Parts: sequence; C-alpha cells; structure tokens
Amino acid sequence: MKLQQATVALSGGNIGDTRSEPAVAPAGVESAKQRTDTARTAILTGPILATLLGLAAPTVVVLLAQTAVNIAEAYYVGFLGTDALAGVAMVFPIFMLMTMMSNGGLGSGVASAVARAIGAGRKQDADAIVFHAVVLAIIFGAMFTLGTNRGGPALYRALGGQDGALDAALKYSNYLFAGAIPVWIVNLQAAALRGSGNVKVPAMVTLVGALVLIPTSPILIFGFGPVPRLGIGGAGIAFGVYYGAAMLVLLRYMTSGRGSLTFRLVPLRGRLFADILKVGIPTAVNALLTNLTVILVTGAVGLFGTKALAGYGIASRLDYVMIPILFGICTAVLTMVGVNIGAGQVARARRIAWTSSLVGLAVTGTIGLVVALFPALWLTLFSHDPDVLRQGATYLRIVAPAYAGLGLGFVIAFSAQGAGHVFWPFVAASTRLLLAAGGGWIAVSYFGGGMALLASMVAASLVAYAAICAVAMFRAFQPPS
Repeated sequence: MKLQQATVALSGGNIGDTRSEPAVAPAGVESAKQRTDTARTAILTGPILATLLGLAAPTVVVLLAQTAVNIAEAYYVGFLGTDALAGVAMVFPIFMLMTMMSNGGLGSGVASAVARAIGAGRKQDADAIVFHAVVLAIIFGAMFTLGTNRGGPALYRALGGQDGALDAALKYSNYLFAGAIPVWIVNLQAAALRGSGNVKVPAMVTLVGALVLIPTSPILIFGFGPVPRLGIGGAGIAFGVYYGAAMLVLLRYMTSGRGSLTFRLVPLRGRLFADILKVGIPTAVNALLTNLTVILVTGAVGLFGTKALAGYGIASRLDYVMIPILFGICTAVLTMVGVNIGAGQVARARRIAWTSSLVGLAVTGTIGLVVALFPALWLTLFSHDPDVLRQGATYLRIVAPAYAGLGLGFVIAFSAQGAGHVFWPFVAASTRLLLAAGGGWIAVSYFGGGMALLASMVAASLVAYAAICAVAMFRAFQPPS
C-alpha cells in the first residue's frame, strides 16, 4: 500500500511544495504536504526500480504517443511521393536538434536545477527557475526561427537537396520552425515540472496534443471540406498549432499556483541562469553533436541520390524513435539522481544510475534486434519503392543491433547530468560524431563506400558512445572528499 501511494504521488505529486495546508484534511483526501512527503520519501528511500518505473511510466507512454504523431506524419507524407519523403528527411534532424536541445539539453539544465533546489529545500529558487526558463526559451526559439529561415536553403542544398526535394524541404521547414518559440517554452516548462516530480501534467498535455494532432495533420496536408490542401506545409502548420495551444495550457496551469511549481515574474538573477546553464549548455552541446552526426551522415547519404536519401530518412527515423523511450526513463532518473545528490545521498544516486541504464539497454536492445531481423516491419509503413526499401533495410540490419549501446550510453549521460557532471557525456558525443560523420564521409567520399560501410561506421559510433559514457558512471558519483 505504501508503494502504491508513492507511485500515485510520483505521477502528479508536488515535491518541495512548502505552502501551508489545513491541519485536518477531508476524510479520504491526501493533503498536498502528505503527497509531497510520500513522493520525496520514495525518491530518497523507496525501492529504486519501482520508483523509477512509477516516475517514468507516464512520460514514456505519452512520449510514445507523441512519437506516433511523428510516425503518422511520415506515413501521410509518403503519399506525397519520394521528393516529399526526401525533403522531410533533410529537415527532420534539424527539428530533432531543436527538440533534443530544448527537452534534453537546456531542459536537462532546468530539470536538474529544479531537482537540486528541491532536494536542498530551496522551494523559492525552484519557482524562480521557471521564469528564467521562459526567458531562455524565447531567446533560443527565436534563434531557431531566424536561423532556419535565413540559412535553410544553403543547408538543405548541402545535404543533397535538389529540385522537388529541395522545394519540399524549404516549405516544410519554414512552416515548422515558425512555431519554434512555443516549442521551447512548452519543453522547458515541462522539464521544470518533471524536475519537481510532477510528471502527470506534462504527460497529459502531450497526450491530448497527440490525440488532436494525428487527425489534424492529414486534414491540413490533403484538405477536407472547406480546408484547402496545403501539402507538406500542412504538416508543419499542424505542429505549430499544437505547440501554441500546449504553451497556453501549461502557462495557465503554472500561474494558477495549483502545481508543484508556480510561474510568476521575478527579478532575473545571474545565479539561477548559471545553475541552469552549467548543466544545460554542455548538455545542449551534446545534443548538437548528436544531431550534427545525423545531419552530416544525411549529407553523406545525399551523395547516393534522392532514393537513398528517402530510404535512409525513414530508416534513421527509427533511431529517433529510441529517443522518446529513453527520454521517458531519463526524466525519471535525472529527477531521482538530482534529488538524492541534493540530499547528499551519493551512493544511492549511483545505484539509481546503474539500474536505469540497464533498463535503457534492455528496452532499446530488444527493439533493435527485432527490427534488424525484420526491417520491412518498419520500412513498408512509409514506402513500397524497391530501391528505397533496399537502402533502408541495409541501414537497419547493421545499425539496429547497436541500439543497445545507444540505450546504455544515453541513460548514463542523463544520470551524470542529474549529478551536475557533463564532461564525459560530451567526450562520448564528440567521439560518436567523429566516427559516424567523419568516418562515414571518408568512407563514402574517398573509398567509394556504399550504404553498408556508412551504416557500419554509425553502428561503431554507438558502441564507442556507450563505452565512454560508462566512464561517466565512475567519475560522476564519487563521494565528497
């Protein structure tokens, strides 16, 4: 019963909420302070695996729903032809860069700062971090909107875009990144809530958005009744509408004072920006390196032609499907590690990190083996062109078995971030970039290698990434001297 109560509290509890409560709560109703105490006790003393799954499950389920939106969008775009698929393949890594920088980059900094503040009993600082996160979201969101608008044509040409594929990429990109600021605000506010242990509200916002977006996207793409056919631009518009609405819902919730954190205007403090950015910037750089790897590999594939680009695009999209699954685990481990580090429980933080990392390895490794054996299960969702399927199958048969390395390394990296350490995850991401992108370009440009050799370099980079991240486990969780 106690564990069940802890799980309920973790799903929507208010860790660190120090507002006064009535001395006597209505019968059968658990007070906010009781929920807070139960949730914090579970994180600090409860069974690690059960607590981890209690925190992670809502986020994993809802992020899988969000992933279903991305899969559905690619499915719809497939009806527009190979040029449209190739165009999306060029833009998708840039969009995922923004998503990973906001969720797992600066978002990690926000969640880590909130978790450490709450673990140390600094509730006012935790609330103030919310406003500082919104300021950062506006700055970084504007940078993505302007950067893709001005630099998009040159970037997509460099990635192999030409003729119809280039036109599709530019149209999709312009509509998609017009809503960059709402994307950043939503992701950083959700990160703050998760850092406080409140995973229920961000999960519900994402789930409702997914349920709305899946039918809305084809209506805008293909037209329906009075709604005109917008083509590939409709997919970008649908994302913008969703994130705009989600932004308003989250901000309203966080200004109401009913949640674990309260959004309000406060004087800007350099100390709080530094607390976010000391983890957020290096972690965002790691996200940049991860996505730069995909972008450069996409450019190398572009040398093989439009069909190879389309095949790689739908195959490598599965690489990104691993990210939401891992991110759901990572949001839980980051919060648990951060709270335990804030409370001085370094040994327990280390055990949490190892347990969660092995869970990540098992989940992604299993998916990778299934897809490597049966690549058509994934590829035929998006295309039936034999040349596209052949290129995609070659990639998945070689890379998918290495997803286990991605799962292990990714979760370890977030564990280290929760403890405030980012050096070894940075080294691991840099090594992955050098092997996959650098080695891949050399293999294709100088040795005339095909998709198989390029995919082998990507697989080797994931194994090296996991090995180096393992070093972080021993470096990040040393007891204080």
